[in-house]
Amino acid sequence: MTAIRLHPDNRRIDAPAEMASFLDDEGLVYRNWDVSKLRGELRDNYALTEAEKAEILATFEGDLETLKAEGGYVTADIVVLWEKTPDLETLLDKFRREHHHTEDEVRFVIDGHGIFTIRGRSGCYFDVRVDPGDLITVPAGTRHWFTLAEDRQIKCIRLFQDPAGWAAIY
Repeated sequence: MTAIRLHPDNRRIDAPAEMASFLDDEGLVYRNWDVSKLRGELRDNYALTEAEKAEILATFEGDLETLKAEGGYVTADIVVLWEKTPDLETLLDKFRREHHHTEDEVRFVIDGHGIFTIRGRSGCYFDVRVDPGDLITVPAGTRHWFTLAEDRQIKCIRLFQDPAGWAAIY
């Protein structure tokens, strides 16, 4: 995680301990997992085959199983957003609208970067930039939106409590 940016004054929090404390106070879960245990070709590749996606999930199986047990998650998959994603802008328009979910939104970043903008408990907004190795859990009911960072690509493992997957409430 590079930094947290608070709205509207643009104050930055970039000390790791302060960032972790801030997110914890806001009810978000943050962890950092080691992406170096993944073969480099899998980190850098955005045109993944189903077998490569399965290999990524298998590489993090122990961590994922622990997380599933802690949060009641039942399924995990891989999401890839990059320049060759069909209808990328339409998809991003969906993510950029403020919404919430009836379950947690869990993302573990394998490669690339993104920005979650979250409405905090006080009603103030803040941005959390996620980088490779970052795992963030936005709790059910928390208003937020997401956009890609300047590199305009991200590859994540997603976890779900409902096997039907992601459903936004705008």
